[in-house]
Amino acid sequence: MNVNNKKAGRRRPMAEINVVPYIDVTLVLLIIFMITTPMLQSGVEVDLPRAQAAMIEQKDDTPPFIISIQHSEEGGKYFINVGNGEDEPVTLEEIYPRIEAVLKNKPETQILINADKNIDYGTVVVTMATLKQAGVPSVGLMTKSDEN
Repeated sequence: MNVNNKKAGRRRPMAEINVVPYIDVTLVLLIIFMITTPMLQSGVEVDLPRAQAAMIEQKDDTPPFIISIQHSEEGGKYFINVGNGEDEPVTLEEIYPRIEAVLKNKPETQILINADKNIDYGTVVVTMATLKQAGVPSVGLMTKSDEN
């Protein structure tokens, strides 16, 4: 038996890294992220107030469109104020066309929600979803300052 024949039957160790499995895993992860990312962005954009919130600066002379939600046994009563100082009672279904009309005339109008602290979270979320369907890019939440 020849010693050289034994060596010839063995494989030499390969000094290169096989990257094909890594590329496959990377492509699968890329596809997963491409599918899940649009699902994560389906929320309503909200400008959340801080503990000591600053005053909102009005753009131009356009008054903000304020939706007030007052606590009641039925869930909530809705009122709108387009800047004229008077709160007009409306239903949730009437808010959608009113918002569309305001944004059609002045798209830079600020939309604010003034909700009673006893209103449940679901009522505010439904209102925000209605605003998002009407094409509102961002919604502000009104708070009372600590000084009042």
